[in-house]
Amino acid sequence: MNKLILNVGREKSLKRRHPWVFSGAVAKVQGNPASGETIGIWSATGEFLALAAYSPQSQIIARVWDWKDRAIDAAFFRERIGQAVEQRRALMGETEALRLVHGESDGLPGVIADRYGDTVVLQLSSAGADRWRDTIADALMEECGAARIWERSDADVRQLEGLPPVTAALRGAREPARIVIDEAGLSFGIDLEQGHKTGFYLDQRDNRQQLRALAAGRDVLDAFCYSGGFALNAVAGGAKSVIAVDSSADAIALARANAESNKLAPPEWMEGDVFLMLRKFRDQALSFDLIVLDPPKFAPTAAHAEKASRAYKDINLLAFKLLRPGGLLMTFSCSGGVSPELFQKIVAGSALDADADAQIVARLGAASDHPVGLNFPEGDYLKGLICRIPG
Repeated sequence: MNKLILNVGREKSLKRRHPWVFSGAVAKVQGNPASGETIGIWSATGEFLALAAYSPQSQIIARVWDWKDRAIDAAFFRERIGQAVEQRRALMGETEALRLVHGESDGLPGVIADRYGDTVVLQLSSAGADRWRDTIADALMEECGAARIWERSDADVRQLEGLPPVTAALRGAREPARIVIDEAGLSFGIDLEQGHKTGFYLDQRDNRQQLRALAAGRDVLDAFCYSGGFALNAVAGGAKSVIAVDSSADAIALARANAESNKLAPPEWMEGDVFLMLRKFRDQALSFDLIVLDPPKFAPTAAHAEKASRAYKDINLLAFKLLRPGGLLMTFSCSGGVSPELFQKIVAGSALDADADAQIVARLGAASDHPVGLNFPEGDYLKGLICRIPG
């Protein structure tokens, strides 16, 4: 087997079972492994540490498949995927839309699989996952009984692995490219071909229900509304009024269609740059009882954290200025490069600059089908706070 030999003292993170090896930790590569091929990882003193997928073009040069010396083959992927699917059944029952496989936290680095009814959307973001595409697809079909698998391997991180984007029907029928799911009594259209992520923000499931419980009688602003997940739950929860803003005309069109299909009183949909729209609302002296900020990923890695911090500071400061006394801000970051501690610091600074004496009344995260491995804190990417201005 090809081997990756670490520099002296660089085995510590692997012994703590962190699944990533960075290129700077590597002393040499023995053999001539291809991108995505399975290699053994060894310490400088000759101790076997793990089996991993090799990715020579990435800073993360290896992602661990297993800590034991075993075969990485079709049986391995059936086992891991079967375990992940069974965990979801035990936790959530037969939910129509949920995440089946959550990457490193399920022992499958670079593999995301989301189920929408009888369709599984597969996203492969690493060289190792890409190499095992067909095996992974077959295992998913076998373990969860899906009718088809749609691949949405078009995330920007694939460029770091030297991989092209892929969007295609992988198993089963290509059509339809748009499907409908039910979540807590509301139906949502899923655009498999062009929708964000795998088509829907499944990680926000519990937080949408929390918003619904808080919305009654309130004037609500949903910023970065996408297909209307938070906005429509606000309407369903009895909000007095709802304004929903997104920069994408396609997202607004999908959100409108979702409101119509649910026969809900439509929010006031506004297409425009959220940063500019928040300033416009401030200049118009508008105010709200409940504001949701669910922006896209500003910092995919820690290297982007400084720039992202300024963006988070900007929108949260403006949101605090738009809140009425007694108002609530539900604010999120899905940026892996921004830690929970940094995010709270940013929000605190925003409140201070807005001259708002705010309190944190709840901390929010991803739903339980997005587990976080204790050996992989980077998996805790979704951070949320509900802040309140006394009054």
